[in-house]
Amino acid sequence: MLGSDAPSRPSGQQEDQGVDRSRWPYRMRDLCERTGLPRQVIHFYIQQGLVPEGHKTGRNMAYYGDEHVERVLLVRRLQHERFLPLKAIRALLDDRDEAFSPAQRKQLREVQAHLPPTLRARDERPSMVDATELLGQLGLQRDDLDGMVEIGLLATAIGEDGRTRIAREDAWLLELWADVRRAGLSPELGFTSRDLAIYEAVVSQMFQRETQLPSSRLEGLPPERAAELLDRALPLVHAFIARYHIERAKGFFSTL
Repeated sequence: MLGSDAPSRPSGQQEDQGVDRSRWPYRMRDLCERTGLPRQVIHFYIQQGLVPEGHKTGRNMAYYGDEHVERVLLVRRLQHERFLPLKAIRALLDDRDEAFSPAQRKQLREVQAHLPPTLRARDERPSMVDATELLGQLGLQRDDLDGMVEIGLLATAIGEDGRTRIAREDAWLLELWADVRRAGLSPELGFTSRDLAIYEAVVSQMFQRETQLPSSRLEGLPPERAAELLDRALPLVHAFIARYHIERAKGFFSTL
């Protein structure tokens, strides 16, 4: 029966309801076995748009392909080995799926190999720091960290000792927020780290559009040349954004 726990039929055979098992070979049980994750986690990934839905044959029955296995493992690795927030993972995967063809992704991987260390991907298993200790050193509260987690700026992990940790590469977020606090933007005035959601949304939207520029304009260049151009251009883009932001503020106050 379609909904039974009987072993999957050999590749290429058809199910009673016309499911091509060469295309959709796995039930949820099989997907769990191949990824090592419980069905609750996989369902959560699907609900969050991190993993595409399977081929549905009924309200509670769906079949999955090899691409689902690969996507589940990728999300798990990004979440638990590189400590990317789910919001960031979803944005990255959406960009990859919608903006780039397989050939363009291949080209970008070749460019990545020539990028300087400052632009390379995170380590597979980044160094971690104790979040509570870091908050204490910076004079911040737990709510400052919780707010950043809520808006998807950083992710946390619970160690075997029960203590919360963050990737060392993310410590700059808390360090910068401590500077904001010292500048006078205090909780008493109503400022929280959740206010950074404005900037997270703007930068994420900008980056989504920005990633399409290299793929369309750097095609055909040797990977090392494309990497060199990106390395030179990004600091200039950052300088433009910072200066333009100030100019917009000046323009606003000049109209009052």
